[in-house]
Amino acid sequence: MAQNFRRYTLNAVGTVAADIPDGANFDSFDTIVGIHIANVTANAITVECYINDGTNNIHLVSGAPIAAGGALQILDAGAKFVVQSGDRLYVKSDTASSADVWVSAVDAIST
Repeated sequence: MAQNFRRYTLNAVGTVAADIPDGANFDSFDTIVGIHIANVTANAITVECYINDGTNNIHLVSGAPIAAGGALQILDAGAKFVVQSGDRLYVKSDTASSADVWVSAVDAIST
């Protein structure tokens, strides 16, 4: 059975929470298999990453520092997150236009 791999990207995320996929909800039972946040500035930044389930913000990481030119891998060692229709993934930094984000997911795992 073929899998529907997806990737979502955002450039220059700053102090306003940006959602991934950009402006959309996940559309079924999907699995997030990777979240990578890179600091594209010359100074350290602090980031947060959370999922909103329609009612609550559930933080995957909050107040996480990323050194200048460094990166943070939110999921490692084979960890995964299952999201369902209506869930939204957000990333935010304490510094304007400071973070690039890459999310890898498997779409429609329960079909």
